[in-house]
Amino acid sequence: MEEIVNRVAKSPLVSIDLEDFLHAGEYVIFDLKDILYEGLILREKEFRTFLKENDWAIYKEQNVGLVCSADAIVPTWAYMLLVTKIKEYAHTVTFGDEEAIEKTLIDAAIEKCLLQNELKDKKVVIKGCGKVKSIEYAYTALTDKLIPIVSSLMYGEPCSTVPIFKRRK
Repeated sequence: MEEIVNRVAKSPLVSIDLEDFLHAGEYVIFDLKDILYEGLILREKEFRTFLKENDWAIYKEQNVGLVCSADAIVPTWAYMLLVTKIKEYAHTVTFGDEEAIEKTLIDAAIEKCLLQNELKDKKVVIKGCGKVKSIEYAYTALTDKLIPIVSSLMYGEPCSTVPIFKRRK
């Protein structure tokens, strides 16, 4: 009887599953409309009091998106001050809705993946299928980062891939 050889395990392919690098924390939206005077105006004195008195620990390890759903002009510094308070507890703070949070987390996951894997001149397979909602964004951004460093890039599973890129020799 001939021994069964796992050619995938012995291959030089590096398999990347972006989900392994994504932060799994909850997504939370902080809407500034709830703290505006008459739903329209940000008063600096009241806003700074709110910043001091609010319990920011409720955002522990969460991924927070800052928005203002009211038709109001909110100064940029207000968002910046919110970040200084929320970031003390939250994993991520970004401007925007849940899609913006996910894209921020995807970008961070890609950077983490690149730091943890030595991919220079490697043959890389990006695992297909997953629970990432912004999958097209994720794979486009990952491809953009990988093309300058890998020798070849494929999509799918190591046993069945779709060629995406191969560096010319």
